[in-house]
Amino acid sequence: MNYVSTRGEAPVLRFEDVLLTGLATDGGLYVPQTWPMLSSDDIRSLRGLSYAALAARIMQPFVGAAFAPSELAGLTADAYGGFTHAAVAPLKQLHDDIWLMELFHGPTLAFKDMALQVVGRMFDAILARRGERIVIIGATSGDTGSAAIEAVRGSASVEIFMLHPHGRVSEAQRRQMTTVHAPNVHNIAVDGTFDDCQDLVKAMFNDSAFRGRHRLSAVNSINWARIAAQIVYYFRAALALGAPDRPVAFAVPSGNFGNVFAGYAAARMGLPIAALYVGANRNDILARFFASGEMAIDTVHPTISPSMDIQISSNFERLLFELLDRKGGAVTGLMAGLRQSGAFSVDADCLARVRQMFAGFRCDDDATRAEIAATYRDTGELLDPHSAIGVATARALGTGKGVPVVALATAHPAKFPQAVSEAAGITPSLPPHLADLYDRKERYTRLPNDLSAIEDHVDMRLKERAAA
Repeated sequence: MNYVSTRGEAPVLRFEDVLLTGLATDGGLYVPQTWPMLSSDDIRSLRGLSYAALAARIMQPFVGAAFAPSELAGLTADAYGGFTHAAVAPLKQLHDDIWLMELFHGPTLAFKDMALQVVGRMFDAILARRGERIVIIGATSGDTGSAAIEAVRGSASVEIFMLHPHGRVSEAQRRQMTTVHAPNVHNIAVDGTFDDCQDLVKAMFNDSAFRGRHRLSAVNSINWARIAAQIVYYFRAALALGAPDRPVAFAVPSGNFGNVFAGYAAARMGLPIAALYVGANRNDILARFFASGEMAIDTVHPTISPSMDIQISSNFERLLFELLDRKGGAVTGLMAGLRQSGAFSVDADCLARVRQMFAGFRCDDDATRAEIAATYRDTGELLDPHSAIGVATARALGTGKGVPVVALATAHPAKFPQAVSEAAGITPSLPPHLADLYDRKERYTRLPNDLSAIEDHVDMRLKERAAA
């Protein structure tokens, strides 16, 4: 399997180089050169597999020769063996045609564990094989940071620097990052938004001298390996509900678009996905695009669903690449326009094509609280604010069409106790392994939204680590 950049100017790479590279050198994102296809019989043959075995089967075409089937199966078995639910991603019925898939039974209580527990093990295996070291630079709106840190903490081959927007993640999210005292873990609180953090990460990757000096890699969903691992749970849910002999729709709370793009990738592989419903909070750039065909950046508004407080959804570029018939130059032009003027638009034909699968729905804080309260009252299930947007989106767009809709529950409610308590009148408890989270000592550095300041800090910390 070879990979190409969405902007068409970077070298074609194989999987293990894409894994270690993250962002393409032309600023684009890597995608498969061709989509692997599964027939209906192929999909039926996946029924009854454990989650780990299913993950190995789905990911094998993407990893190619990087991992032999037996090695990949060992990695996935190890990655998911520590999840706290035997099903790994259990499926629950909420209403006649709405289902909830819980993706928060990993070590950091968020869906990011579903991919990063595998990806962390892939990093270790490939770096050990090559005798190399890397520096991971990442930005998080809340959950990627803790999941990535958990995946590589203590690694002898990886240093990780994670940027989060100061004061714009929940306390539980912040503490899950800042109370990890492994020497290879470095947390940076940036005076800005998640989009600012994401821009700083991209700027560091585009600084060729800095990138080369430190051998940068990425664990954000700009890294294709993340997407490949997330495709698995779409297959898992659809198989449980009758695929390939029955179509299934998904409602996905989305900020950076990686989660829902994994659903698109599953559809391209042959999974019968009837629709992908994209839930947004007040920061509704994606919902507005699916309604109008215009991607227009607005102010980032703080909400009770902070992981979705994003205006520049990096992974949307991957969908744009597909919509523009894989013309890298056209993608480059639109993305440049977005940076220069804050907006771009697609033509009517392109919008009609995207609407064949996608639709968006906006759910503000009041509606999110109402959904948390209603779901708890009607079913006894507690939802975090992000998962509640997924369920509200499923209700609004998916019901009454004769197709089951799976809403993705992306985080444990205990990660957002104040919002859940205000809405449902009950405060969710952290699981035993995190019960003392609020008593642990934090360690992080607060820095301005300034590239030089961030790069100088990374330089300094790596020099200190080398001298230790």
